[in-house]
Amino acid sequence: MSDHPTHRFPILCGLLLAASAGGLAGTPPPPPVQLPAYRVEAEAESDHYIQGPFLPDVQGAKINVGKKTLILDFDSQPRINGNNYRQALAQAPGLLLSEETSPLVSIGYRGLEPHRAQFTQVLKDGIPIHADQFGYPEAYYTPPLDTVDRIEFVRGGAALLYGPQPGGALNYVTHRPRTDRPFSGSTLHTAGTDGYYSTFSHLDGTVGRVGYYGYHNHRRSAGIRSANSDYSLSAWLGHIALDANSPSRWLLTVETYAEEHGEPGGLTFATGAGAVNYLTDRRAPSRRFDRFNLDRDAVSLIWERDYTHGTIAWRTWAIDYVRASRRQGGGGFGTLPTGAAALTNTIEHQRFTTWGTEARARYEWGSRFQHILSAGAQLYRSDSPRTDRRGAAPDAVSGAIQTESQREVFYAPVYVENLFRLGNLSLTPGFRLENVRQEVRELVNVARAAAGLPPAARDTSDTVPLLGLAAAWDLPAKAQFYANVSQSFRPVVFTQAVPNGATQVVNADLAEGRALQFEVGYRAQLGAGLVVDASAFQLEFDDQVGTLALPGGRSTVANVGRALHRGLEASVQQDLLRLVRPAGHTTLTAYVNALLLEAEFKEGAFAGRRPQYAPRHVVRAGLVLARSGTFKLGLTGTLADDSFGDDTNTDQRRVPAYAVWDLTAEWRVPRTPLRLIGGVNNVFDEDYYSRVRADGIDPAPRRNAYFGASFEF
Repeated sequence: MSDHPTHRFPILCGLLLAASAGGLAGTPPPPPVQLPAYRVEAEAESDHYIQGPFLPDVQGAKINVGKKTLILDFDSQPRINGNNYRQALAQAPGLLLSEETSPLVSIGYRGLEPHRAQFTQVLKDGIPIHADQFGYPEAYYTPPLDTVDRIEFVRGGAALLYGPQPGGALNYVTHRPRTDRPFSGSTLHTAGTDGYYSTFSHLDGTVGRVGYYGYHNHRRSAGIRSANSDYSLSAWLGHIALDANSPSRWLLTVETYAEEHGEPGGLTFATGAGAVNYLTDRRAPSRRFDRFNLDRDAVSLIWERDYTHGTIAWRTWAIDYVRASRRQGGGGFGTLPTGAAALTNTIEHQRFTTWGTEARARYEWGSRFQHILSAGAQLYRSDSPRTDRRGAAPDAVSGAIQTESQREVFYAPVYVENLFRLGNLSLTPGFRLENVRQEVRELVNVARAAAGLPPAARDTSDTVPLLGLAAAWDLPAKAQFYANVSQSFRPVVFTQAVPNGATQVVNADLAEGRALQFEVGYRAQLGAGLVVDASAFQLEFDDQVGTLALPGGRSTVANVGRALHRGLEASVQQDLLRLVRPAGHTTLTAYVNALLLEAEFKEGAFAGRRPQYAPRHVVRAGLVLARSGTFKLGLTGTLADDSFGDDTNTDQRRVPAYAVWDLTAEWRVPRTPLRLIGGVNNVFDEDYYSRVRADGIDPAPRRNAYFGASFEF
């Protein structure tokens, strides 16, 4: 149809190019104004300087100009304890945290579902860390924040740089070996409320041409619920760097991660037999035997090479990823398991064996080398067997096979972008070609066999072109207008391609979801420590995949709707002390950022309803006092409007508005190798929750505290 967002896209690109070209007549404008840069310890590809809090126009082999970007610099705030993402995302408008008390993370983007950040491309040092990029795009693993130097976030146009997901790209940039001394390290030990204990120890340095960095992290807690909310994780990593400060650098990484936690189940506001009522006891479990395990082993090799007018960055990796769970049958929304099913459980085991290699290159060209070409390609392969068993007890660890399937993905995308610098105007058209093959084959399905049906299978190959265009206009006083438009798409996941249930069918014309995003904004560093960024955006998400009920208790997986997400994002950051005196050793930084969002399904089964986890506003504010790296004190707050935990907007899955504040501190004891950290989370003891799942309400922690000490050498 002519009004489909992907059909309008080439016309919009042409109009934007024509309008921009129209402003080029006359005397050539002066060279573009660049925002100031600051030095960071961990490089991203070959880039030694990063602009804060925005990514630079060109970063290694990547082009960021015209796109809305953000750096979350953890060195600018007190040390984050226990992977507290409420604090880590404090200065990230547009991202919504769906909080839980396990080590797992759920992050949404401008009203897209947050569960395991499945609509956002998640990377670590440029390497994707979803279980599978297409068939199972859920980030169960995230690196310990103790080893993360910063998080880089690219909105909208990230589809052309990193992958097809419409929710942008979140890249964890981790510490590399330090090059200024042969040996250093630290060990941090922290204890807190609810049996919490954490330790993070690391060693690093450079001897001759060889640098090294290694850490060990262990974290455990009894959890906030009265039973089955405990967790424990252990992780270690080793980096070996060769010629880290030379034009040609190598980085070898070996790492492992193992985690187990209980799933205490959800709560309800209903009363009656079997109901576990939130108001009666928000700490009570509704599941006592459900457990989750994650084991991940990975190895990667990165090579970066700088040239006079370009750079090459090459990555290759292999990951073995096991996700396993045991869940009791017979339960409902916030209710205890009952009936014959409660005497059994489902034992799920999924393995993801993936490897990938990716090369990116940047080449500067033109009479003054002012134009920049960036191109890249990736090969990715995953093998993912899954087995579901039925246990004969609520806590069984083995049982009879119910379903068994083999799943495979082969992915070979290519992309190219070119930055044209025309005086103060920068234009970056881009093209990405997604080539993906997905195959799912059932080997066993007991329910389908009992119904006289053969095992299901689906084999699809998609070639999807994606276009993008970004533009920027440099202004005096370190300011810039930017605008971008980009396409993206949402692949069909394994469980949509071949559902496990015998009563579910898949529409023959099932297609991937498509998205089109627009953004226009203004950002500046206006002097005296003031930084501003404001933009308006629209995300149109068409052909979303869902499940529709059919007569006779059956259901079908089909393209069910089109949603429109539009709104405003704004952030302001000011060093208050710079208002009364020049820059000194002490800063007092105040910040406020906000997402104003209007999201609604326009067509399909959910027409007129709000998408899940799409609050009308999320406001974050804070104040951070810091003195020369010796003392930091931070007060951060998150205020979110109400939302729903499902697309049908049912009352039992409403998430009420909440406001949560955290107080954190870090102090290096003078003339000693000792550093102390401490804090009080949820200072004002807010009774709230921000996550509602199929089994009920997941309560968030009330006021809790921690204290730790680090010995550094």
